[in-house]
Amino acid sequence: MYFAALLARTEDGWEASDMELDDVESLSDLIDLARSAAVDDDTVVALIEQEDAWFGVVRVDGEEDPRYFVSNASAADRSSYGSMLTKELLGNDEEDDELDELDLDGTEDGEDEVIAAFTDEEDDADEEGRAGAEPVPAGPLGDPRLLDDLGVSHKQLMTLDGDALSEIAESLGATEVLEAVR
Repeated sequence: MYFAALLARTEDGWEASDMELDDVESLSDLIDLARSAAVDDDTVVALIEQEDAWFGVVRVDGEEDPRYFVSNASAADRSSYGSMLTKELLGNDEEDDELDELDLDGTEDGEDEVIAAFTDEEDDADEEGRAGAEPVPAGPLGDPRLLDDLGVSHKQLMTLDGDALSEIAESLGATEVLEAVR
């Protein structure tokens, strides 16, 4: 299951809004949604997590290029929303026409609720399907310094797990507003 929220910085602190992922079909949609939540072109941080498997952070500052971070790229690449981020970070600019349909629990159609360990045979088949594509690393991917100036150090971001979004919100001083939309 996914959870996603937008945190928009204002003069008085942070404002949070629940992000409807049903409306997001591409990374461009996500960026547009973040920019529309901005107050006076100030910083917006989009937070996405899929249970405890991975989390992603997208930072948008006005019209500047967005910055991205994914906690576990290989886990994120196996989900629709996570794969949008990993493709961008690995330099694959081609966007899928549409995302795979999601079940209500946030898993891809046909995907088991519990992610089974991959066998060597399945890994080989996956590598053949990705021939020529850059391999997705197991672990963090992106700009770990994207929240340094907001109170979340790159060292902290790289070591977060479990309820990472709550820890990020706490460091930003946005715990109450994030919990209000959770």
